[in-house]
Amino acid sequence: MKKNFLIWDLPLRLFHWSFAASIMLLWLTSELGTDYIDWHLKLGYFVLTLVSFRLVWGFVGPQHARFFSFFPTPRKVISYLKNKDQVYAGHNPVGSLMVFAMLLLVLVQGVSGLFVDDEVFTSGPYFNSAGAEIDSLMRTLHFNTFDFILAAIALHIAAIAFYKIIKKQNLTKAMVTGQKSSQGLKESDEIPHSKLFVAFIVAILACAFIYWLVVINPPPLEEFYY
Repeated sequence: MKKNFLIWDLPLRLFHWSFAASIMLLWLTSELGTDYIDWHLKLGYFVLTLVSFRLVWGFVGPQHARFFSFFPTPRKVISYLKNKDQVYAGHNPVGSLMVFAMLLLVLVQGVSGLFVDDEVFTSGPYFNSAGAEIDSLMRTLHFNTFDFILAAIALHIAAIAFYKIIKKQNLTKAMVTGQKSSQGLKESDEIPHSKLFVAFIVAILACAFIYWLVVINPPPLEEFYY
C-alpha cells in the first residue's frame, strides 16, 4: 500500500492559497487608505472570480472538492465531536462548516463591495444603481462582515495549530503537496488526477462571468447623475 494518497487536487490547492493571499491583501489595501482603493477594487474582483470558480468546482471537481462529499449535516458534526479520532480523507465535518462559512462571508463581502462608495473618488460598479437604502445596507455589510472573516481566519489558524501540535497532522503540508498519509484511508479515497482541463474551462467561465458582472452589466453612471 502506498504511504501517501493524493487527496487535494491542484486547482483546489491553487484556489486555497490564492484565496488566503488575496484576503490578506484586501485587508492591507483597505488599511492603507484611498491611495490603494483601485488595488482594493481589483483584488475584490479577483476574489469574486476565485469564489465563482470554487462554487462551480464544488460540483464538477474531483471527489474531495465536491460539496456533497463533505456537506456538514448535524448528524455528521455530532458524530465527529463524539469521535474525533475518526479519519477523514477530505474535510472533517467541523472543517466543512468553516469552508462553507468562509465562502459565504467572502461572497457577502465581495458582492456588497460592488455597491460601496469611498466618498472621495471611487465607487463600486453598482453604487447608486439600486437606491440609497440598498447602498446603505451594502455599506453596512461591507464594513462589518470583514470582522467575521477575521474571526473565521483566527479559528482556522487555531485549528491548524491544534492538528499540528496535538494530533500530529500537518494540514498545511497536505494543502501544499495535495497528499495525505494513507493510514486510516482506503485506496478509493485517492483521487486519480486533478482534472486540469475541466479546471481550465471553469476558470475561463469564472473570469468571463466576473468581467460581465463588473464591466458589461453595470448601468452607465450618467443615468444616475442628472
